[in-house]
Amino acid sequence: MGFPGTWMTTSETLVYRVIPKCACSTIGQIMHYVDHGRYFDGDIHDATTGLHKWALTESQPKLTHAITDPDVFTFTCVRNPYTRVLSAFFDKICGIQRNGQRYRGKLVPLLIQKYGITVEGEFDQIASFRRFLLFVRDSIKFRRPMDPDIHWSSVAGHASTLVNGGGHYNMIIATEDFTRGMTEVLASVECRHPIDLETMPRFNESEGHGPKRAHPVEAFFDDLSMHLVYEIYHRDFELFKYDASDPANKMPIAEIDLDEVHAKLRG
Repeated sequence: MGFPGTWMTTSETLVYRVIPKCACSTIGQIMHYVDHGRYFDGDIHDATTGLHKWALTESQPKLTHAITDPDVFTFTCVRNPYTRVLSAFFDKICGIQRNGQRYRGKLVPLLIQKYGITVEGEFDQIASFRRFLLFVRDSIKFRRPMDPDIHWSSVAGHASTLVNGGGHYNMIIATEDFTRGMTEVLASVECRHPIDLETMPRFNESEGHGPKRAHPVEAFFDDLSMHLVYEIYHRDFELFKYDASDPANKMPIAEIDLDEVHAKLRG
């Protein structure tokens, strides 16, 4: 199984478990900067140098050694399930990707045909999103009409692969309190190049792909939608301390218990 979705600084001091739609572009650029004193020119997901990545065969032995070494700091970043799945909808379903195409080619036509989603023109964002939620539930719970996509499969599912491979998180930070969390992460390792998190650019690679959200987050979630989101992401709410009862409250409501996370993600 190994450690899919892991990145590491070339100095081999900091390991990150990538979780899509949770500030991963910004985190990758920070890791690149603190080692090299510059940001990667382009989308950090495309980088084949400047970071160790599990997707690069030559990096796998180094990552395996680091992740199983208790002295190497390992972290990840999580996000409120309501805002994460909404972001995935606007980016991946409504948006045109960097290659000028729709995400995953035939996915949007499939959703239009099977779920009645509309993404063209002045479409009803709320109605289409709620239909998208039905698709998300079907793909995650029943693996149909396709396997779940990494951008809307659960945060806990992503995070668990590192634990089940024998790794251990030293810290889990929240996207909603990013600067404080990332400051604590960087204070825990030796950085070759200091970085000012307050003034650095934000690398939101998905920004501008889709239409602008026309309503506040809570407007997208009626009682049935909230029930579906909890059905899909109940472990994310419980482990990472988000409020399932109030889509308007994006902030965590308690501190993450790392012992609980490791116990419940294992196995």
